[in-house]
Amino acid sequence: MSQPLLVDSHCHLNFPDFKGDLDGIIANAQDNGVGVMQTICTKISEFPEVISVAEKYENIYASVGVHPHEADKEKTSVDELIKLADHPKVIGIGETGLDYYYEHSKRSAQQESFLSHIEAARQSGLGLIVHSRDADEDTINILQKEMKKGPFNALIHCFSSSKELAEKSIDLGMYISISGIITFKKSEELREIVKDLPLERLLVETDAPYLAPIPYRGKRNEPAYTRYTAELIADIKNVSYESVAEITTNNFFTLFNKAKKPRRA
Repeated sequence: MSQPLLVDSHCHLNFPDFKGDLDGIIANAQDNGVGVMQTICTKISEFPEVISVAEKYENIYASVGVHPHEADKEKTSVDELIKLADHPKVIGIGETGLDYYYEHSKRSAQQESFLSHIEAARQSGLGLIVHSRDADEDTINILQKEMKKGPFNALIHCFSSSKELAEKSIDLGMYISISGIITFKKSEELREIVKDLPLERLLVETDAPYLAPIPYRGKRNEPAYTRYTAELIADIKNVSYESVAEITTNNFFTLFNKAKKPRRA
């Protein structure tokens, strides 16, 4: 009997951590039921690297965008994002958003970039990938204001914020993506929040090579480890792993509807 299909909705396969090892990483993911991955763009200047990974592997897709850390240095426009998103393997816009924890870029630059990505998502119809850290209030305000201007599809990636951000995002029709952070010993509050969120609005991800879940914490993360997050969600929600895999996978293909769901034997 084949494993249920899991999707790693957010990883960074172009990063140096995976150089020379990518074939093995992809094979290990598939051995663990992770049959589809989205490799995420954080710099427009690195988009050629990102898309080359997606072009090489049938089951890998890509996004195009500028991480809030890079908003000062990597300028882009709605037109450029839409043009690059026309590539058949690009299924998402981002990651974008706000990061007030590190503030590697000015808040004004982050907000301006965020708005450009939202408009690109709105015009292209592709899912928007939102990064939000220590910026819940501004993230909520921008998303609410922009959704009134015209709808767009989006998710909060690597969610580890407040219950308010999760609930207000879901109220806007958005999705929430859960990473290996949920397995950490100090993540009891996060587990309680996720327990109450509707499974029909959840995705799973690794954010690899970062944030390896227990039992791999402190080591390089990889897409195969998506299953540890899915298993813990199943446990805290008291549902089967198969249900979590099926529903989160369906959610991925609903949000990122340009991606093609693979046929399973």
